Amino acid sequence: MTVVVKIGGARAVDPEGALADVASLVEDGEDVVLTHGGSTAVDETLEDLGQDPTYVETPGGVVGRFTDEDTMNVFKMVMPGKLNTDLVESLHNEGVNAVGLSGTDGKLLEGKRKSAVRVKEDGRKKILRGDHSGTIESVNADLLETILAGGYTPVVSVPVLGREKESAERRSADNSSEQGSRDGGYTAVNADADRAAAAIAGALEAHLVVLTDVSGIYEDPDDESTKIDAAATPEAFETVKTAAEGFMTKKVMAAEEALEGGATSVTVASANADDPITSALAGEGTTLEPGVLGDTETADADTTATEATQ
Repeated sequence: MTVVVKIGGARAVDPEGALADVASLVEDGEDVVLTHGGSTAVDETLEDLGQDPTYVETPGGVVGRFTDEDTMNVFKMVMPGKLNTDLVESLHNEGVNAVGLSGTDGKLLEGKRKSAVRVKEDGRKKILRGDHSGTIESVNADLLETILAGGYTPVVSVPVLGREKESAERRSADNSSEQGSRDGGYTAVNADADRAAAAIAGALEAHLVVLTDVSGIYEDPDDESTKIDAAATPEAFETVKTAAEGFMTKKVMAAEEALEGGATSVTVASANADDPITSALAGEGTTLEPGVLGDTETADADTTATEATQ
């Protein structure tokens, strides 16, 4: 079994129990890939440097970070630098032979850079330029599988390797997969850590465990007793999506992407529980099964049949 674990970066998340649980799983012969967030630490570092973090709302109502060049420099310093190194250090102290990676290493996480984003401000739509963000389009699963096969535990952090628009156009024109590196068309860019974990879980066809500061997804966000234990049908998934608010909205989006990519299940659970990963795999938290996507194989077959008659 392969498990991809994402540890959230909120102040209320204590990673100690999760790291001990990783050690137990590895000792039992399981393959584990650890990923992590860190927006809180990035914001704190920005504030220490006298800079204000910038968050924007998309026209669709999703709130996210606007990552300008100065923010990106702090992001690279904090995420793959301090936070990733701290987790690798802690895992070694747990007896785990951990290897720290960022998404830029070996083209582990790659996609297109978005240098401009559409936002909604004071009820009006506008475009902000100079963004350093991207959407993950490919995962170097071979690199992770090679590391796992060697007995190491990868600890993965964003940023990801973002292709500049000019590079993508040139590569399309001459059909060369190496063109991007030849013309300097890559930039390290920010990407959502939940979606990065989802992309990895999908590529490895793994179980994804998203550890956060709540015990799952609640129908009433203020009432833990309304936690949704599981969803295995599209109808049940609609209930989950309706219930998700705030930061949980992105986690549900990431869960859907993970399942679409090939993940075997996704569980959102508390990082602060006893043996949080093992407990999540045993049914704690909110577990989403591939069935929430509906009968995609039938839909694909119907589409193929329709195309064949056209």
